[in-house]
Amino acid sequence: MEKFYVYVVSLLFFSLLLLHGGTASRAFRKNQDGSEEWGYVQVRPKAHMFWWLYRSPYRVEDPSKPWPIILWLQGGPGASGVGIGNFQEVGPLDTNLEPRNSTWLRKADLLFVDNPVGTGFSFVEDTNLFVKTDSEAATDLTVLLEEIFNRNENLQESPLYIVAESYGGKLAVTLGVSALKAIEAGKLKLKLGGVVLGDSWISPEDFVFSWGPLLKDISRLDNNGLLKSKSLAQKIKQQLDSGNYVEATSSWSELEEVIIVSSNSVDFYNFLLDSGMDPLSSTATELSVGVSMKRYARYLSTYKSATPGGSDGVDLDTLMNGTIRKKLKIIPENVTWGGQSDYVFTVLAGDFMRPRIDEVDELLAKGVNVTIYNGQLDVICATKGTEAWVEKLKWEGLQKFQSIERTPLFCGDDKHTKGFTKSYKNLHFYWILGAGHFVPVDQPCVALNMVGAITDSPASAASASVAPTRKRKM
Repeated sequence: MEKFYVYVVSLLFFSLLLLHGGTASRAFRKNQDGSEEWGYVQVRPKAHMFWWLYRSPYRVEDPSKPWPIILWLQGGPGASGVGIGNFQEVGPLDTNLEPRNSTWLRKADLLFVDNPVGTGFSFVEDTNLFVKTDSEAATDLTVLLEEIFNRNENLQESPLYIVAESYGGKLAVTLGVSALKAIEAGKLKLKLGGVVLGDSWISPEDFVFSWGPLLKDISRLDNNGLLKSKSLAQKIKQQLDSGNYVEATSSWSELEEVIIVSSNSVDFYNFLLDSGMDPLSSTATELSVGVSMKRYARYLSTYKSATPGGSDGVDLDTLMNGTIRKKLKIIPENVTWGGQSDYVFTVLAGDFMRPRIDEVDELLAKGVNVTIYNGQLDVICATKGTEAWVEKLKWEGLQKFQSIERTPLFCGDDKHTKGFTKSYKNLHFYWILGAGHFVPVDQPCVALNMVGAITDSPASAASASVAPTRKRKM
């Protein structure tokens, strides 16, 4: 009877979408067993954000440790968490719709969001409604969380961990601050477990200054390339100091182009590769017009096909606008996955190079757990740059944190060092060896163990050697 009720309510919402010209307000659906739920929230008039929640089949009940929920925020800006993070990184199925043994559902429930509005299946009915700042995006996300959590007491019992990748890190810390204010005001009913920053674009200035020295050290740049890189990085710093953020974004594109030429096309997501080895690493000119979503998808698809035993998989755009769209049943007829994504990057150009170190400091000062993880081989958000912005924190525990020795990380029976970690109070850092920008893809075992530890998952004590993933029906 309950399943029939859900079906009727979902069908009614879908009918309302069609009656109102293909727009969405608070439409949602569930699958038959209730393990998945998805829908739209109208975060502002005519601005619609899409979300997809997976409940874990591996849930472990422990009175002393509540089962966590992970909110995954993708980068770009304009890259789809519902598509990329879900089907290419940490969700239950890959692009062939085959089970992923390393899915993060083994440690937590997963909530994917297409954010900011205009990303993935999210859309606006008026182009003036794209967000122009990270803070505007955080406000929209806070409204989304209010709609999802305030109406569901079961979700309120689980701590929410905001986990971000790349530009998503800037959105994560601004959301963390916004969500805390909403919680304190009684507007948002959830427990914020922490904020997790994976290869995150928190301080663009520190990253652009890291590129030249890093690539010189690994012989991808010579002295001439290093000097050109330093000169442009200095120009970007001057623009940022003057508040000329749009100009700084343009100079960032210029710097990437110089590095591509001087390094013979080093891959910005993995310095062991050439961009010619994967179609993702496009030119700085392409980056400036906002095709970051496509770069993500192409990189991960190519990575999989180049891996021994890997598979080309289904093109993500084809999958999302085909099989997945048919499953979801609530996507308006005039909306295509990724149809507005390029605009998201373009409209955010004025905030793209703005740092968010102050927001990290604010979260730490309020006692929120902040975890940073970085792939050793990343260039775009290089570890050298991440360590540089961490040193700028005003947090009272920073000096003690820096003095602590790191602990090595291993996976299962493999005795090879997979990374290092250290923690002090509510600041935690993971250095992941052998991984580029996409840590869950490059090092799935250590990433899964890491997220279990971060979220204090009741399943985190389980063996890293996992059983075959349970079949999940589309």
